[in-house]
Amino acid sequence: MPRIAYTLDERELQFDAVRAQGAGGQNVNKVSNAVVLRFDVVASTLPEPLKVRLLARSDQRIGGDGVVTIKAQEHRSQPRNRDAAIKRLRELLDAAATIPRRRIATAPTRASRERRLESKTKKGAIKAGRGRVHDG
Repeated sequence: MPRIAYTLDERELQFDAVRAQGAGGQNVNKVSNAVVLRFDVVASTLPEPLKVRLLARSDQRIGGDGVVTIKAQEHRSQPRNRDAAIKRLRELLDAAATIPRRRIATAPTRASRERRLESKTKKGAIKAGRGRVHDG
């Protein structure tokens, strides 16, 4: 499948350290290990076609102002959460950069049309056999 080539400049990424949510005991309460990554698509150096495709996606991580927000909190260390957030951003960009091939509609084959009509005839015969029995 064709793809839009791009390079992600990590200087355009903004990171904030926050406290993680959920279970984790004392560590969660006192250490800011979770990472929130913000990436402004509109102001980035990405190619214009990729920006358009990315902003057209219906993804809850992309805000109305064109800023992608990703929160990573699955690891206990901040550097690992930072790497996880970057990895998720790259996956999002890769998905938008991949252009799906257009499907070319084809006509059903003669044999498949005949099989379809034959199965419809059989089903009709089965259904016609249902119902009341009339003594005649």
